[in-house]
Amino acid sequence: MDATLTKAERLCGKAAVERLIGSGRWGSAGPLRYCLLAGNGQEVDRILLSVPKKLFKRAVKRNLLKRRLREAYRTRKSLLGDGGRLHADLLLQYNTKEMLSSVQILEAVERVLTDAAPQLSK
Repeated sequence: MDATLTKAERLCGKAAVERLIGSGRWGSAGPLRYCLLAGNGQEVDRILLSVPKKLFKRAVKRNLLKRRLREAYRTRKSLLGDGGRLHADLLLQYNTKEMLSSVQILEAVERVLTDAAPQLSK
């Protein structure tokens, strides 16, 4: 699996986001909350990232954290597995007021993906 994040892998559209939030399974792993909905009917896993303005007023900080989250997901998405499984929609929400380093975010994303992997097997 490529270590890229294409447009098709980004979750967008009001209906898709509402379906994910409304019927997805919520969990948390350290500084991240996540919502997972298996079986999105697509050929790829899709991801949505959120860093609340309530926690970080400056857009520069929010964008830095989203960049770190994207990078961590992009490099570790192979933990979900490749073929023979359901594809999922995933929301990653940053949930702490601290500015965490890239390594700490990478570890949290790894925990989320290893928690999610068993739910995606057919």
